[in-house]
Amino acid sequence: MKKLIFILISAVVFSACEGDTGPPGPPGPQGPYIIGTVFEISNVNFNPGNDYSFLGVFYDYIPSNIEIFPSDVVLIYLLEGVDNGNDIWSLMPQTFYLNGGGIAEYNYNHTVNDFQIFLSGNVNLNTLPPDFTQNQIFRIAILPADFANDAHTDIYNLESIIENLKAQNPQFEVIETELEDF
Repeated sequence: MKKLIFILISAVVFSACEGDTGPPGPPGPQGPYIIGTVFEISNVNFNPGNDYSFLGVFYDYIPSNIEIFPSDVVLIYLLEGVDNGNDIWSLMPQTFYLNGGGIAEYNYNHTVNDFQIFLSGNVNLNTLPPDFTQNQIFRIAILPADFANDAHTDIYNLESIIENLKAQNPQFEVIETELEDF
């Protein structure tokens, strides 16, 4: 019985120990704010005159207030087609196996300042049909490393990346650029 009385008195005492909450503390740090950017370039042509490559400078396509860091992840996607009005984007490199055992591949590299998209293969690139070499469309995604490496980010699904960037930054939009006579 003594134990029961002790427990009841302890419960009443501890539940009554509530005082003034005091003034609020200083605000905590801002949560993560992802500033990824995605831009599209179209009308890219590959030919012997440009050594089957395209060199672009990031700040020719994105606002100057977006800083690119060495830790950022740069992903480039090739528009392979359209299905029921939906673009089909494929993460590069993309390899195409041609009749007769030939291979053609779109690939890329980049620095913090620029990117290069190139077409290569084990065939004479002059013999490729125009649908491989003319009027190609690419989307370039520059993502903070934490965002790109998050388990919930599917880097193979460009539409998912864009949706996630919009969710974290309501002002996010894809910047589209058409090249003239490249």
